[in-house]
Amino acid sequence: MAHEGRVKYSELVLKRMEKSLVTKNHMIFNTNYEGNPVSGSVKIPVMGAATVADYDPVNGIAPTQGETTYLDVLVNKDKAVNEIIDGWDSVSVPGGLVVTRLTRAGKALATTLDADGLSVLATEGTVLENTTALTKTTAYEALVDAFTQQSEADITLENRYAIVKPSIHALLLKSSDFIKQSDLGQELVENGVVGKVAGYNIFVSNNMPANVEFIAGHADCATRINAWKKDVKVVDLDGDAQYVGACAVKGRMRYGHKVSIPAGIIVKTVA
Repeated sequence: MAHEGRVKYSELVLKRMEKSLVTKNHMIFNTNYEGNPVSGSVKIPVMGAATVADYDPVNGIAPTQGETTYLDVLVNKDKAVNEIIDGWDSVSVPGGLVVTRLTRAGKALATTLDADGLSVLATEGTVLENTTALTKTTAYEALVDAFTQQSEADITLENRYAIVKPSIHALLLKSSDFIKQSDLGQELVENGVVGKVAGYNIFVSNNMPANVEFIAGHADCATRINAWKKDVKVVDLDGDAQYVGACAVKGRMRYGHKVSIPAGIIVKTVA
């Protein structure tokens, strides 16, 4: 395995992270923002409806300005990897060992982003008033009601998702309306979809907030912002008084999540 001169370690970690995420980019969160996350804040565009009017062949049509507003979002969450590799310097350390550490870092970052992203969705979305625990019958009915509520709010119909905790997934599997993973297209399966029901692509996560049974939404309604503040690299530790003959894999990421359309994120909690 080639070393840093030929391998972009930061990209490797991101690929591993994206593969491990349940709350995947473009499936659960969009990545549309303006600005540099490293600076500490970005702007998220919230697109309004376009204006359509009758066209006059003689006088044309008056120009209009799109109803786009911007949300200022503070990006102040930092996570870092600092994995010591004992017995090797940065030049001689086996590439496979570095990749193993980077793979672990990517999976750990995915767990962190999943938990934080789900927490933001649950906190900033629209929480349903009904807090009665779901059953085999009511789980399907609750998803149908959530789907209807989103439609009434003009949320995009295609590619809506529902992230459920494992116990709710077990209830849905017993429903005759549940479309199993084996009957889905390959692309959906590769992106972590475990089935379809009530118009939703179903994802399962064990990182849901404790009192949340499901979160139903669309990627248009929430944004993920993340960037490397310090790219991942391998550095020698011989200059550090504490270490002899060791190196470390280091990197630092800044990230954040924001719900831009609360009506599009429906949250089912339990008392």
